[in-house]
Amino acid sequence: MSDQDKHSDHRLREGYERLLGRLQDGAKELSWENLQQELDDAVEFEAEVEDYTRDELALLRAWVERDLKDMRHYLAAGGEGVASWLGIDLDVLSRRVSDALFSIADRTVIDRLRFEDDLEAARADYCEGEMTAPGLLSCVHCGSEVTLSEVARLEPCHQCGHRYFARGPQAASQ
Repeated sequence: MSDQDKHSDHRLREGYERLLGRLQDGAKELSWENLQQELDDAVEFEAEVEDYTRDELALLRAWVERDLKDMRHYLAAGGEGVASWLGIDLDVLSRRVSDALFSIADRTVIDRLRFEDDLEAARADYCEGEMTAPGLLSCVHCGSEVTLSEVARLEPCHQCGHRYFARGPQAASQ
């Protein structure tokens, strides 16, 4: 990976974490509409304080929204909590990421009934090249697992080279 690619990944990782931090401090009533507005506001703020391209801002927004949808689906389906959703020891996370995820998850659990209609969207796939929250991901093709200890850009599966992942352990394709 070139120094320019490393710098780009660092900038995007920092932007992702700042977006989570701004959502953590958002409105107490966590409706899907409020979350969308808060995410729009956080992206607008990022555009003002950092030199991102429109494409980078769109990617950051899409990645954070995807991870929050996935976490909310997991919690709404009776998941055990953020640690279980991530599939990793929370001690390896940065304080900023873990605080933001717990804050958002706590509000989601409290308002779970209000969200049930909003949570019917299909589970988002994770794709090579996307920035994602830390945790356990598995290749949807071969089931190989990768554990990310920080916000990172997904690489192709190291076992089979495929590009698509799901959060948590996955059974191998038949």
